[in-house]
Amino acid sequence: MSNNFEMNNSKMTLYVVSCWIFAAFGGLMFGYDIGISGGVSGMDDFLIKFFPHIYETKLHAIENNYCKYDSMLLQLFTSSLYISALFASFFASKAATKLGRRLTISMASIFFIVGAVLSAAAENKSMLIFGRILFGIGVGFGNETVPLFLTEVAPIQHRGAVNIMFQLFVTIGIFIANLVNYGTSTVHPYGWRMSLGLAAIPAVILFIGTFVITDTPTSLIERGNEEQGKSTLMKIRGVNDVEDEYKEIVIACQQAKQVKQHSLKKLLKPASIPPLVIGVLLQVFQQFTGINAIMFYAPVLFQTMGFKANASLLSSVITGIVNVGSTFVSIYLVDKVGRRKLLLQACCQMLISQLAIGAILLTSLSDTGTLNKTLALIVVVLVCTYVMSFAWSWGPLGWLIPSETFPLETRTTGFAFAVSTNMLFTSIIAQLFLTMLCTMKAYIFFFFSGWIVVMGLVVYFFLPETKGVPIDSMVERVWMQHPIWKKLF
Repeated sequence: MSNNFEMNNSKMTLYVVSCWIFAAFGGLMFGYDIGISGGVSGMDDFLIKFFPHIYETKLHAIENNYCKYDSMLLQLFTSSLYISALFASFFASKAATKLGRRLTISMASIFFIVGAVLSAAAENKSMLIFGRILFGIGVGFGNETVPLFLTEVAPIQHRGAVNIMFQLFVTIGIFIANLVNYGTSTVHPYGWRMSLGLAAIPAVILFIGTFVITDTPTSLIERGNEEQGKSTLMKIRGVNDVEDEYKEIVIACQQAKQVKQHSLKKLLKPASIPPLVIGVLLQVFQQFTGINAIMFYAPVLFQTMGFKANASLLSSVITGIVNVGSTFVSIYLVDKVGRRKLLLQACCQMLISQLAIGAILLTSLSDTGTLNKTLALIVVVLVCTYVMSFAWSWGPLGWLIPSETFPLETRTTGFAFAVSTNMLFTSIIAQLFLTMLCTMKAYIFFFFSGWIVVMGLVVYFFLPETKGVPIDSMVERVWMQHPIWKKLF
């Protein structure tokens, strides 16, 4: 079977594009929550109701720039979502295997809707945190299933671009959340309720979309529905001649069924160790770029630099626009230049940006002063160059590469490990960032810079190129050919 045949035996149809778009709303849910949390946690009305001691500290005449928001409880408001998402991703893995991708995506939207309603109606910390936990279950189910869905329905020549739609919608969600926070920050005293409640909208669209999208051919065939899987494959490819691809999926499913060990044991088989190691490391590195520190707390961060509340939210909107626009760069380039080049280029750009931000804050921002306007503007530009490089590399590829590199028998379980690792380290960063900012001050940017150096070295030596390789041929064509990983086979 020629790779060229596989690459060309499909047509772009309105139906398959609608499947991609509807499923990608799972990313918009996730992104909206990332963007909304930092803005809400900086709103006075929210702080007065739930964290009055932080509000009092914030009003203090002489306050430490780096420590005015330092509160483990306030950070728990953000991180509780990711802790629950961590555990939910493993249940989502089982659901995606047993019930199919489509139904699992539907479950994600329902949890998220209930979480939005409860959060918006919260009258005490318990309601607020419980709402966040339900949000987290929705995120865990969505982040586990949507990237897998997009990878499995995409034709090989567009797989990278299609999968990156998830991250594109994450960035759109962050941008929309920044706009919403900018608007609701002037609505007293219930602006924060509006911000949290509006999270239900992308979840409702995703729920409606699950009645439109199909399940993936791989999922259908894996669960014994071979005829339906073949007809679905013809439908999403827009052609009738899908025999070669269909046979490849059937063979992969048969091989998966022949593996009798428990799914966790399967992950220790040589074929699964390389994608597991790479998948987990990519999630750790994605968080230790420092991106979520900036995205969660961009309004807080800009206030630390001396911006007023509205100006800091506006700066967040600017970074949001950069984030969305730069993700389109990844969609265009990922299947042309490949994954490795994008990751390595971004490491260089992010490193320069982080070091420059750290140097400016270290030399020019005291504990109680502010940056002058010129330096503050330079910092915003540097944040934008940093966000730009992340958005076309570590953001989308952190989800794409683990979703395409596992063999079928460990795909949902292996990807669940990747997702749960992402949620674990996201929650760690969310829980500790404000305390780290207070303790490390400007040095926090040098901390993340050190991680970026490590990331670049790991990519250079250990990450193979997966561009243009069928997902059910990764072991033979990628891992068994890699100079380091082939030693495991």
